[in-house]
Amino acid sequence: MADDLPEYYFRIRENGAVVFRVDTENRQRRIELDEIATVNVKNGTVKPHGEVVLSEADLAAITAWRDARIAQLAARDVDDILRAVDHLNLTTQWAQARATDTQLEAVTDALLLAMHDLRSTLVRKKSDRLPQSTD
Repeated sequence: MADDLPEYYFRIRENGAVVFRVDTENRQRRIELDEIATVNVKNGTVKPHGEVVLSEADLAAITAWRDARIAQLAARDVDDILRAVDHLNLTTQWAQARATDTQLEAVTDALLLAMHDLRSTLVRKKSDRLPQSTD
C-alpha cells in the first residue's frame, strides 16, 4: 500500500490547499503527513509552513497541482451553469404543466427579477465581445 501513495497530499480548503509531504519511511511503517506549505489558487501564492524550505520538486508538484485545480474549478463553473440551464428548462415545464396559481404567485416575482438581471448581464457581455464597427 505504501508504494501506491502519492508523494504529496493536498488538503483542499476554500481558496486552495494545505500541502503535506507523505512519509512512509519510518520505523513504525505508519503514514505520516508533514505539513510543508499552503497554496492559494485565487492569487497563486505558495507559503512554506514554518521553517520548511521548499525544494524544486516541492514547488513543481505544488505548481502542477495548482494549475490542475484551477482548470478543474473552471470546468466545474461551466458545468454548474449548464446545470442551471437544465433547471431553467425544468422550471419552465413545471410552470406550464404542474404549478398551481399559489405556487406561481410565490415564485414569479423572484424568478422574473433574477431572469431580467441575468438577461441584462448576458446581453451587455455579449455586446462587449462583438467587434466594434469602424464606420
